Amino acid sequence: MHRQEIEQLCLALPAATLDYPFGPGVDAYRVGGKMFALVSPDGGVSFKVSDIAFEVLTETGRARAAPYLARAKWVNLPDPSAWEAGDLAEHLATAHEIVAAGLTRKARAALGLG
Repeated sequence: MHRQEIEQLCLALPAATLDYPFGPGVDAYRVGGKMFALVSPDGGVSFKVSDIAFEVLTETGRARAAPYLARAKWVNLPDPSAWEAGDLAEHLATAHEIVAAGLTRKARAALGLG
């Protein structure tokens, strides 16, 4: 999956936005102001995962712990094109869900997230 495909997928998620807090070239996808995925200038992608998914993905070598974000259970894929598009899409949607679930009830309601 390439950068533009990741952008289309992430922005199709409910209330998702894109901004550039780390400067040009680093795409940060957010829901309710909280990041759920990042795409680096070289095309690598990092995203939030569950505790179990973090252990499985890092221990099996399918992903590595994301620099600076590993303690918050983020993984990094240096080459997302090595993953099946459907698998990566599912993980990005789950990242969105995890972050959205952490928002306050009022914030979720304001964003139309139920």
